[in-house]
Amino acid sequence: TWHLKKIPQIVRERTFSLDSPKFEAKTQLELNSVCGIECQRKLPVPSLSDLKSLLSYETVFENGTRTLTEVNVLGAVPDPAANTTTRRPLRKKRQIYGTDSRFSIYDKRFMTNFPFNTAVKISTGCSGILVSPKHVLTAAHCLHNGKDYVKGSKRLRVGLMKTKSRGNGRKRKGSKRRTSDGMPSFQWTRVKSTHIPKGWFKGVSGDIALDYDYAVLELKRPHKRKYMELGISPTIKMMPGSMIHFSGFDNDRSGQLVYRFCSISDESNDLFYQYCDAEPGSTGSGIYLRLKEPNKKKWKRKIIAVYSGHQWVDINGEQQDYNVAVRITPLKYAQICFWIHGNDENCAQG
Repeated sequence: TWHLKKIPQIVRERTFSLDSPKFEAKTQLELNSVCGIECQRKLPVPSLSDLKSLLSYETVFENGTRTLTEVNVLGAVPDPAANTTTRRPLRKKRQIYGTDSRFSIYDKRFMTNFPFNTAVKISTGCSGILVSPKHVLTAAHCLHNGKDYVKGSKRLRVGLMKTKSRGNGRKRKGSKRRTSDGMPSFQWTRVKSTHIPKGWFKGVSGDIALDYDYAVLELKRPHKRKYMELGISPTIKMMPGSMIHFSGFDNDRSGQLVYRFCSISDESNDLFYQYCDAEPGSTGSGIYLRLKEPNKKKWKRKIIAVYSGHQWVDINGEQQDYNVAVRITPLKYAQICFWIHGNDENCAQG
């Protein structure tokens, strides 16, 4: 069951203008030297002043201007066991773990219907998921390397899968026709603004903070598709079979929508560690679950994490790898919800 949780409030305090970014960073679809499982266990619990700094955010607009918004956090209850993890046996594997268990979605009936139609392609080479009529959730490192915005993010676009071909298969000017082999065509929409939490920037933490590898894009024009709602990430024990699901556009299956599901191996307060088969390109996909609505017999899918990608970390002196996702905690739910609605009135219950 989806359990309702009281959500902290994110309140806007001040907004400052900043210099325009250089947009000179290279897109990195794989991150190295990040705080892994062992490192996460040793991290101190953030204080209220830390949270205010980490959850302040930058906004970049379509014309290249940039602002920093400082926030206050009300009603946050520090978790004393914030970074404890469930110890499981470590595995040394590649991005495809044994038999490739990914499914390419070819059938238009699936591709253009919920939940698969909520997956979008980001012009910098990542994936994302629709979270409102005008907003997309993705990974921060698809847009920013911790020091500067990536080259392609200045004229950022989002590709939505087309629902049907027009003109009896005739190719329209400036568009790609859907081919008979189930390859989707995309309707590209410009991005009006981008929000990234300050916790992602290297200057705050001294290194890339994977816990804050998420961003929200506001589209210039609303779409009319079904989107997926946000949910608070439950613990592994509260998930049916510990299973998660996500769809994205993996680089090794060009143009195809790729779906996968797997169980979570380990968790910290902010991250899930899992061995879902995934290749670069699926980074930024929304990870979702289907649980029952409280006091109802209806089932509902909600996004509970953002897929950050494949990581190599040093654990007990050995290089280990895993696929990692950033969990939507009550604080992150409050922030993302605030970005979507512009206020916290619609974000009181997760």
